[in-house]
Amino acid sequence: METFNKKFCAAAVFLAAWVCVAEGRTTFSGRSRRMVGGTLAPHVPWQAMVYLSDGVVDGGYAGGALISDRWVLTAARNLFVRKSRQDIQGKDPLIPKVYLGISQKAEVDASKDVAVEKVVIHPGFQNQSDWDNDLALIKLKHPVIMSNKVTPIPLPERGQDGDRASQGSGVIAGWGWGIFLTPAASLKHLVLPLANHSDCKAEYERDPLTPAVDENMFCTGATAFQENVCFGDAGGALAVLDPQTGDAYAAGILSYDKPCNRHKYAVYMRVSSYLPWIHSVIRGDTDKSPALRSDTMSTMYSRQS
Repeated sequence: METFNKKFCAAAVFLAAWVCVAEGRTTFSGRSRRMVGGTLAPHVPWQAMVYLSDGVVDGGYAGGALISDRWVLTAARNLFVRKSRQDIQGKDPLIPKVYLGISQKAEVDASKDVAVEKVVIHPGFQNQSDWDNDLALIKLKHPVIMSNKVTPIPLPERGQDGDRASQGSGVIAGWGWGIFLTPAASLKHLVLPLANHSDCKAEYERDPLTPAVDENMFCTGATAFQENVCFGDAGGALAVLDPQTGDAYAAGILSYDKPCNRHKYAVYMRVSSYLPWIHSVIRGDTDKSPALRSDTMSTMYSRQS
């Protein structure tokens, strides 16, 4: 619906709601309808709210993951009002408000947002489709004071990949819409099974408006009760457990948050595939940095010969 102008957004949203309700009306019992079946989350200390506005027509709000005391990782599409490649090309991202340490939408207040210094979009974002390299880093103006309410989630280390996570599942939290298209007032979470990559890829090959699932992406399926992520959950981290150590880390950042009840698979950017870019941004690299480091190393080696 991102390619429509504002005049038609309401109609598109209503249609999406009708489809979700029509396909899933018998699936749920007495559980919360947010995230299409998610349940109340405990406090999630790495969860960020990336906020453009209250209304989806003006950009709405979505998720993000605190990964250090100065940086939040999110989906790049969260930083634009219109989300399609056609609408975004040539445009600068918006500077969002960022909220940390909250579990209730009512806690959003102008005096509580964390000041943002800049945003950095992945250079390959939307190279060929709406979903390519859908990542952005948000730099905060001041370091966050760590506490039991605000703590970063680690990035993957060598050998850690979501596909080999303990228990074959991951946990994601968000304020996404439910089947009645009302954003959640409280943070919800789902435990979702990791999906077979080939099955997910095949599912979306049939629809040109969905991601072309490549090796930089992975997927989760719906729960046994057909619960899934939905509009507004994008940017949240899928947290998994390392099977060797039991440590939690961010395996993926949710990009395709539109499964609701229409599709089985949610699609994530595989964080391990993007570690070189993430580290280069956090270090503050410039275009000349790699060459400068190489030249320095060459000089030091030459002086030993």
